[in-house]
Amino acid sequence: MLDWKRISFFFLTVVIVLGAVGITSPGLVDRIKLGLDLKGGFEMLYTAEPLTAGQPLTKETLTEAAKSLAKRADSLGVAEPEVYTEGSDRIRVRLAGVENEEEVRSLLSKPAVLTFRGPDGTVYMNGTDFVENAAKVSYDPNTKQPIVEIKMKSREKFKEVTTKLTGSTLSIYLDEKLESSASVNFPIDSDSAIITQTSVAGATSVAKMINLGAMPLKLTEKYIQRVDATLGKASLHETARAGLIASILIFLFMVLYYRIPGLVAAFTLITYVWVLLAIFDFMNATLTLPGIAALVLGAGMAVDANIITYERIREEIRAGKSILSSLKAGTKHSFRTIMDANVTNLIAGIVLYYVGNGAIRGFAVITMMSIIISILTNVLFSRWLLHLIIRGNLLKKPSYFGVKEADIRGL
Repeated sequence: MLDWKRISFFFLTVVIVLGAVGITSPGLVDRIKLGLDLKGGFEMLYTAEPLTAGQPLTKETLTEAAKSLAKRADSLGVAEPEVYTEGSDRIRVRLAGVENEEEVRSLLSKPAVLTFRGPDGTVYMNGTDFVENAAKVSYDPNTKQPIVEIKMKSREKFKEVTTKLTGSTLSIYLDEKLESSASVNFPIDSDSAIITQTSVAGATSVAKMINLGAMPLKLTEKYIQRVDATLGKASLHETARAGLIASILIFLFMVLYYRIPGLVAAFTLITYVWVLLAIFDFMNATLTLPGIAALVLGAGMAVDANIITYERIREEIRAGKSILSSLKAGTKHSFRTIMDANVTNLIAGIVLYYVGNGAIRGFAVITMMSIIISILTNVLFSRWLLHLIIRGNLLKKPSYFGVKEADIRGL
């Protein structure tokens, strides 16, 4: 007798999930950020050196320099620049979808070392002495003129410098270009330096220059790689086309060979891809070709999990067990094999993440995400759906599992 409660719950689950997939997928796909290799742009590698002799090159200053580079690119309208450190003295910059390439590259490649100098050119303070995003525009409370206020890390050092330069001038240089000069009439016991400007636009320009110029290290461009936008789009279209063809062939194989369980597998594979895209959107992650490769690998492992499970169920059916008993025994015996394979790949992904960088790390992250989502959708969710329709007495014949009556042996 059919258990309509379980059967109805099965079809309701399928309808709700497919409805959610159909409604949300276009938005998810549109919002996914494409990486350099899919959208076009360029990648650069910098080596870092201390600004002054004896200055230590630490992980903290390297990270600070990377943040400064990202801020420069962002100020010119480059959306979501990828800037990260490598090793002990390298910074890699990946900028996708760049239209004003020369302007961005020029700004990034300039050392832009900000210094405070005396009238004889002696450097008293440099980028390491300023707080990150140190400069801001405000107004002098007495004259109402726009001013630029620069925060210092050390109040004592600024007082010492202005004491030495009392009666002379303190000049601000960006590289070797004089940007501003002011008279020092008395020692300044403060953690802020004030630069008076004649207009708000001028003050804003100086503040922006200082914030972008406060680079704690000297950077030298060592490598650049350009990816044409047309090539990136072609790669994306070809990859999407190949993925679509492969998916159709996989679905056809699963349905023709495993019958009803194959339909369940196709449904859970669609769910797997949808959940992965939703997590991508939630994480605001960037999709690259290595990421797509990891996604395809995860889909292959998901298919493999279904095949292992269904083959064990078919073996139990051929041994003469009932459909329900075959389901219980087949899922139980296949679970350890599936988990062993997934845990092994998960460990490999963790190792790749910690020893790799850049694209390798991206591949590792998506691989690990794919494995976890695959277990949830193509193992647990798939098994639950099969339990619903089998316990609902909807699948009573071995032929629904692709097993011929003549192949069944008596117990």
